[in-house]
Amino acid sequence: MAEQKASNLTWHETTVTKQDREELLNQKGCVVWFTGLSGSGKSTLANAVAHQLHERNHHTYVLDGDNVRHGLNKNLGFSPEDREENIRRVGEVAKLFVDAGTIVMTAFISPYRTDRNQARELIEENRFVEVFVECPLNICEERDPKGLYKKARSGEIKEFTGISAPYEEPNNPEVVINTSELSVIESANQVVVYLEKAGLVPVVK
Repeated sequence: MAEQKASNLTWHETTVTKQDREELLNQKGCVVWFTGLSGSGKSTLANAVAHQLHERNHHTYVLDGDNVRHGLNKNLGFSPEDREENIRRVGEVAKLFVDAGTIVMTAFISPYRTDRNQARELIEENRFVEVFVECPLNICEERDPKGLYKKARSGEIKEFTGISAPYEEPNNPEVVINTSELSVIESANQVVVYLEKAGLVPVVK
């Protein structure tokens, strides 16, 4: 857990409340946390869910692992310590999106259960939806959209999740999607149906 270095800090409440924003947006701010191996389809699925919700006039945003590392987390590598800090920062940013009433999708390998659980603890109960994007390693490796597995196998990339670094599957995710068996649309539909059942978005009649 990151140390609080600054002192004499006060949290300032806003005039417009989260409830006000949620009523305006007709949704409940929440985090849909996609986790899985590289190549499992996290980013594709997160964007498909965002698109479906956008078509229903919901306000969404996708925090993608590569995109965040271009700016906010560009000073972090892939050591266990940097991975932990990467997810800690993402969790804090996601918390702000939730306060804004937004449905925020996060697409990160986030290989460690402890880090994902710490992100969950930042968000109020029933507003954190962990989606395990399940896909066998051999299929992820066959897809290899960025050529990363090939580089990891050759030793060019060190500490690569699934090859030379561990991935800890979620114990009790809210949703499990096997992208080797379902299409992108079928997968996205399952996530949206869960959000409806959880009361985070209204059911379309």
